Amino acid sequence: MPEAVATDYRLLRLRRMAAALAIAALPVLPVLAQAPSTGSTVAVPAAPVQIPQPQIDSSTYQGSIVQQPATSGVLSLSLDDAVQRGLRFNLGLILTSQNVESARGARLEELQSLLPTAKAHITEADQETDLQAEGLRIPGFPAVIGPYGYTDIRGTLSWTLLDLTALQNYLAQKHNFAAATLSAQDARDLVVLTVGNAYLTVIADAARVQAAEAQVATSKVSLDQAIGNHQAGTAPLLDELRARVDYQTQQQTLIAARNAWAKDKIALARAIGLSLDQQFDLTDQVPYKALDNLDPDAAVQHALASRTDLKALEQQVEAAEHARKAATDERLPTVSFNGDYGDIGINVSHSHGTGDATGSLDAPIFEEGKLRGDAKQAQSQLDQARARLSDMRGQISADVRDSILDIQAAAKLVDVAKSNVDLANEALSEAQQRYKAGVSDNLAVSQAQQAVAQADEQYVDSLYRHNIAKLSLARALGVAQTSYKDYVGGK
Repeated sequence: MPEAVATDYRLLRLRRMAAALAIAALPVLPVLAQAPSTGSTVAVPAAPVQIPQPQIDSSTYQGSIVQQPATSGVLSLSLDDAVQRGLRFNLGLILTSQNVESARGARLEELQSLLPTAKAHITEADQETDLQAEGLRIPGFPAVIGPYGYTDIRGTLSWTLLDLTALQNYLAQKHNFAAATLSAQDARDLVVLTVGNAYLTVIADAARVQAAEAQVATSKVSLDQAIGNHQAGTAPLLDELRARVDYQTQQQTLIAARNAWAKDKIALARAIGLSLDQQFDLTDQVPYKALDNLDPDAAVQHALASRTDLKALEQQVEAAEHARKAATDERLPTVSFNGDYGDIGINVSHSHGTGDATGSLDAPIFEEGKLRGDAKQAQSQLDQARARLSDMRGQISADVRDSILDIQAAAKLVDVAKSNVDLANEALSEAQQRYKAGVSDNLAVSQAQQAVAQADEQYVDSLYRHNIAKLSLARALGVAQTSYKDYVGGK
């Protein structure tokens, strides 16, 4: 055989072999081209949008949600009724309770990093392949093959077997959840303090209105007497003008007192979730009730043992300590497993099982900047948490001692103010008698009326301060929700 012919014959055999290999590979091309890797073809849903949480401060407890419409008639509202409504509808407590659910969700997210993750997916493919675009150019062979398809039913499993950082992060979130729960319990004390303060404010306003009405009536009597004496020629016009000024001044005081009373009733309704259209009257007057025999040192120890906000801060310190350990454990290796198993083929009836399993050991080699940065940030947060905890203990001690001092001072003020009221009323009666007898002008009457008004205001203010100081002590001791009646008093 000539050499040229033999060469052509060998080339022809090579082309036939390449074509045969290509044809034989057609059934497995889709499988090879689309062979699944662990988790790579599983669609991962987008994370939910994180809505910023509102800040909770003292003003938050002034609001509420209104779920009950106004009723006809006048609602009788006791202090206990107001507190119970506040514990149901106050905005601060509701938002704090929702923070507990948010913390529970964060804890579950961290827990998932310690648990295996299993997913399943079904793939149905139908495609064509351009061999020339893939670099396979065979003269006489089709450039495009297909359409062809395949079916893949597969499950995947991923599990981080050893990750101390994830473990410490989960423990940190566990303590954060405990802190959120304790904060929600402490919020109930804050609701009682807010509602009790609003209730006592309305009581004090009502007392001021009554005192102002009495002063207006007294001023009207003095004015009528001055007018009569002036018309009779036994008193100068100055006495009538002075009495009229006093009368109008007391009217202004009454208008301001009624306005403050109405506005503070609105504030009380807002704190407990009452409709602003609802008419209501307070049934408890909370009279003066002494609270003696208070031992500051014993009270401070009781507060440190019972304050839930202090316990919440202790849990936050524990969380920060675990976060610091998590930053340290980032230097340690992690052990993980990834695997999948499924059935793949041209269709379900013409398929076979395939799978793979991979174990990996990962360790940081050169991430010193990140590792040190995470450790410093975690240490800073831990130091801040410890500082806040130390300050909280001191603040609790100060709150308890301040409340006891306020109670003692307010009790003395109540006694003095009550004596002043009696003396001022006696002086007013004496001045009115002297003016009626014509032995003096009504300047003394005017001054005596001002003294009575001032004494009444001081007495009401001292009663309010005494009750607020007792309620503040209950809050400082961490027993406002359970024992506010014992501290404030009843009817």
